[in-house]
Amino acid sequence: MEMSRTRFEELVADALDLLPAEFARSMSNVVVLVEDRNPEEPTLLGLYEGIALTERDSTYGGVLPDRITIYREAVLEICGSEQEVTDEVATTVVHEIAHHFGIDDERLHALGWG
Repeated sequence: MEMSRTRFEELVADALDLLPAEFARSMSNVVVLVEDRNPEEPTLLGLYEGIALTERDSTYGGVLPDRITIYREAVLEICGSEQEVTDEVATTVVHEIAHHFGIDDERLHALGWG
């Protein structure tokens, strides 16, 4: 599947806009980025790096923002249409944001967001 970086970034922004307002307001010190691929795991669709909200305590502060990265080429590689890309981006964004809220992969798979 071919898609411009600009269009892909629009789909990521659209997925973020679909978040319920209470979740969006609760996100703290986190940035969402688009990269082509994860150099260590080229088939990885997304990655959360940081300290989940559930693990932050009174000593949390003065740290760089958590990072959610969505990997454009990996997503495009598994999709055959723009609708599939849209769906996969939305799923991946929700999955990585869930990690920001402290939800692990096992629970996400049980909820159907694996």
